[in-house]
Amino acid sequence: MQGKHLYEYAVIRVVPRVEREEFVNVGVILCSKKENFLESRIQLEEGKLLALDPEVDLALLFDYLDSFTKICEGTKSGSPIAEMDPASRFRWLTAQRSSMIQTSRPHGGLSDDLNKTLDELFAQFVA
Repeated sequence: MQGKHLYEYAVIRVVPRVEREEFVNVGVILCSKKENFLESRIQLEEGKLLALDPEVDLALLFDYLDSFTKICEGTKSGSPIAEMDPASRFRWLTAQRSSMIQTSRPHGGLSDDLNKTLDELFAQFVA
């Protein structure tokens, strides 16, 4: 990929107790419609989550985050979401919802290297 690529990204958050509105950043999702690019980086820091909610179901959370990754990859699993183009999957994943896994509002930017930008955003917001 050469030149500047327009992209959007959102921070992936885990909200163990939605009513308290406390969250831990666990990943970043980046999409470039023109480049047909949709990827995420996710890392769950168990200690931070357990500090917010000692009773959080970590196994369930890992399953949810795995599903998030599979949607980004477009893994065929019988879900109509996997059939969508990357930009539509990004919109679906970043839609506002009141659940354990949420995202920030999408933000935009320009990048020479989308993978490198994803790594940098992940380092900035999660690692």
